[in-house]
Parts: sequence; C-alpha cells; structure tokens
Amino acid sequence: MNAFFQSLFKSVDASSMAVFRMGFGALLVFNSINNLVLCPTCRYLEPDMLFKYHYFEWVVPWPGIGLWVHWGIMTLCAFAITFGYRYRLALAIFTVGFTYNFLLDEALYLNHYYMVILFCILMLFIPAHCKWSMDARRDSRIASATVPRWTIVLLLLQLEIILIWAGIVKLNPDWLNLEPLRMWMHALRDDYPPFFTTLTGNAGIALGAYGSIALHLLGAPLLFFRWARPWVLLAYGVFHLVNHTVFNIGIFPWFTWFASFLFFRPDWPLRVKEKIFSRKGTSEESRGALVDDSLTATASGAFGVTAKQVFIVTAMATWLLSQILIPTRNWFIPGNVAWTEDGHRFSWRMKLRSKRGVAVYTVSSGEQTWQVDPKTYLNAKQYRKMTCIPDMVWQFGQFLQAEWQEKGYSSVSVTVDSRCSLNGRDFQTFVKPDLDLTTLSRDQLAVNWLEPLEKPLKDPLWKL
Repeated sequence: MNAFFQSLFKSVDASSMAVFRMGFGALLVFNSINNLVLCPTCRYLEPDMLFKYHYFEWVVPWPGIGLWVHWGIMTLCAFAITFGYRYRLALAIFTVGFTYNFLLDEALYLNHYYMVILFCILMLFIPAHCKWSMDARRDSRIASATVPRWTIVLLLLQLEIILIWAGIVKLNPDWLNLEPLRMWMHALRDDYPPFFTTLTGNAGIALGAYGSIALHLLGAPLLFFRWARPWVLLAYGVFHLVNHTVFNIGIFPWFTWFASFLFFRPDWPLRVKEKIFSRKGTSEESRGALVDDSLTATASGAFGVTAKQVFIVTAMATWLLSQILIPTRNWFIPGNVAWTEDGHRFSWRMKLRSKRGVAVYTVSSGEQTWQVDPKTYLNAKQYRKMTCIPDMVWQFGQFLQAEWQEKGYSSVSVTVDSRCSLNGRDFQTFVKPDLDLTTLSRDQLAVNWLEPLEKPLKDPLWKL
C-alpha cells in the first residue's frame, strides 16, 4: 500500500500538464468566441420556452444583453486559463458560467459540453499553472517544475472512461447493423468528391462502424503501452479528423485527441523542444526538473502516508467510480434507450441515433379544444429535438397547460399526436394516444407512457 501511495504522489515533470492547460484553454477560447458569434440571445431569448433539466428548472437566461456580457467574460476567462493568469479564479468563474449556459436549454445538450464541465471541475484541483504561466512568473510560491503524478493519472483515467464507454455503447443492434452511420453517410454523398461514394458502400461504412468500436475498446487501453501509443494516436488523429470533417461536432474530437498526449512521458514537451532546436543531450531544465518522469515507475523505500493523501485517493476513487457507474443507468430500465431516452444523457451515447418526428398538441378545457403546432413557440432545433425526446414532449405539454391556465381556463388537459422514426425506420406512434400529459409526473419513466418500438430496421445486415 505504501508503494502505491508513493508512486501516485511521486513528483513528475510539469511540462505536459502546462501544455495541456494551454491547449485546453485555447479550445475554451475558440468555443467561447463561437458562442458569441452564434448570437446567444437568438438561441435563448427568442423562443417562447426553454427546455429545462430536472431539478434545474430555476436556471433562466440573463435579460437584455446579459448573455453577450456573459460570453464576453467567459472568453476573457478562457484566455486567462490559457496563459495561466489568476488560473484558479478564472477557471472557477468559467466552470460556473459554462455549467450555467449548459443548463439553460436541454434541447442543446451535447456530450462534449458535459465533457468540458467534467474536465473543468478536475482542473480546479490540479496545479496546472505551476509552470509556463503568468502566475508562476509573478509568484514564486506557485512556480514549480513538477506536479504530483496523481494529477496526470486522474485526467488519464477520466479520458479512458469516456473513450471506453464510447465503444461499449456502440455494441447495440442498430450500430452493428450500420445504422444510423449508413443513412448519414448516404445523405452526404452529393456533398463530397466521387471517391467518397466508395467509402459509403456497406464495406466502407462497416469499416467505420466496427473500426470505431475497436479503436475505443482496444485502442484506448493500448495508450498505456509505450510501443502502441504512437500508432493509436495516429489512428485517433485520422478518426477525429474524419469526425470533424463529416459531422462537424465542435471541439470534442480535438480535445480528446489532444488530451491523449498526456499518456506520453511528462517531459515530452522538453524533448520535442530539444529536437526542434537540435540540441544535443538533455537540457538543464530537463535534467533538473524531474524527480521521476515515468508514469510506470515503481516506488521503493520508506514512505509515510498522510491523511491528506488518503483523502485525495478516496476522492479520486469516488469520482472515477461515479463516472463508471452513471452510464449504466439505462441497463436497469426496460425498453430501447434510443427510443425512450431513459438514461441516455451523460452516458457517452454519441452519434447512436437519428430521430425524425412530428407532433401536434390538443389542448382541452371543458368542451372547448384547440390544436397547437409547437413550431409557433419553438425554434427549428428545439422542435426537431422535442418531437422524439419524451421528457421534452412532456415539458411542452406542461408549458401549454400553464399557458391556457394563464388565459383563465380551468381543468386543462393536453394530449399529443406524435409520430417518430428511429434510425431510418418507418414512422410509428410515439406517445400513447389520448394520454393526458398533465397527469404525468416528471419522475415517471418514459417507457411507461410511450408506445413500444415496433418498427424494424430497413435492410439490416443481420437480425440481432
């Protein structure tokens, strides 16, 4: 046990952590500026309603130009993180601000936003500003050539959990039958050169579908082995480049690829610097900075475990165990998670379903009825998401009930005529007909009030 603690708390070079901080900060800068360009008030103030996460219904957008100011401050904080200026304060403000924005509208949920929040929280407890930062220059108490090994191990294990789960969730009948990847690739044929058509045959799509499973389930663990690391990183680089080019999924591919460089020796930036400037031998900085630059070295000798170290290890284990268990929620809920969405979010179920739907609501009060088209209240993205996500179907029903009650009507009931298509299947009824949405509580599982998925996949490779 002492050897474990000594190895985990041994000092390693801080260079790779400093580079990671700068790269992470640069991606946050890009994302923050992108949010400013995309007009935050258009997304959050123009629709008549926003869809809220359970227990966070109280989170509302800033009025007026507040969202512009919000993302302006976030951009400044992202720059401060990159350059290591007032690092912890800037990161704390950014983490709170980013989480606030994330919670504003459930319709805008993205896995890479969730990932950013997780890494921001972890980075708050890591002295990533101890080297190559403005903080280290202005305060010698912050400056350090080394960091404890646990700081790198924590980030690596968090990344491994994400990558491995991204492979596990693909072991489902639809993905193994190449859907929805096949329908997406076919839809893109006209947008790319002729050679792209070759890649969109069953053989090319199968290579992508099954190759992504192998890359996550085999490639991610192989990153721990020095001999395999360059080849896996090359494969991930190609994979993420294709993802970015074809699907344009934001900073997610670039972040996961860049974070993989933490698997290299902690002093790799110094070694790269030496090679670039053709300096022979090891630089004075590299020679003096390390107590041990290997992530796999064993510890020996006397070592006293402190209460602080026990607390850190316990906190790490609790955090990582929760990250492993949270994505298993849908295993214990009946129904197809891609259809019911029960346990879908926060489970790294990325690019696994394509849904198209239509919905028309009927509001009743006494003998009076009104048909409501949600498009008159929502923007295009909200409507597209809402039609096939049960929680959002329910929320819009609650919104209409409150709307009609404000108009003075009593005993308001709301039903919805909705149809949905999953991964290219034929459309089928989504919500049970004549179900009054106002009688449901948000805690009820969607599988209990949806029609079961009955339509089969079109042209499956095999039945699973």
